Amino acid sequence: MKRILFNILLMLLAFTIQNGVFPLLPFLSASPNLLLILTFSFGFIHGQEQGMWYGLFAGILLDLFYSGPFGFYTLLFVYIGFLNGICTRYYYEDYITLPLALSLVNEVIYNLYVYVFRFLVRNRLDFLYYFREIIVPEMIFTTVTTLLIYRFFLFTSRRIEEME
Repeated sequence: MKRILFNILLMLLAFTIQNGVFPLLPFLSASPNLLLILTFSFGFIHGQEQGMWYGLFAGILLDLFYSGPFGFYTLLFVYIGFLNGICTRYYYEDYITLPLALSLVNEVIYNLYVYVFRFLVRNRLDFLYYFREIIVPEMIFTTVTTLLIYRFFLFTSRRIEEME
């Protein structure tokens, strides 16, 4: 129960920072996707089912905040949580290499999903501009942020499991 409450508070804090603080920083050309980092990290640490629950919660938060069809982000985040939970079976979560690779892959999947269903559908075909100006800076910031905070997530998850 403590883990669920802590993770919900962490999701709300990440959502608030991602949508309330990062856009106000003038020196950031792009901001790291903290909810994506949380979803794939907890999916990778705790497994498929937990990853799907975190993805559901993060997706609902984004769907409530952004306009568009409800479930747009929820579907993507549930799949990301599920697919990253599969990696738990094959790789030990203490090593940082796979989480960094997952961060890059998930960020590319997220941005391609948004490009196809938000821009390409409306006949905005300048993919190179979108890739250069949005995808690459977000990939860099998200990967660096993952490098900084993944160990914290792993440490707190283990501490909470010990306390339970």
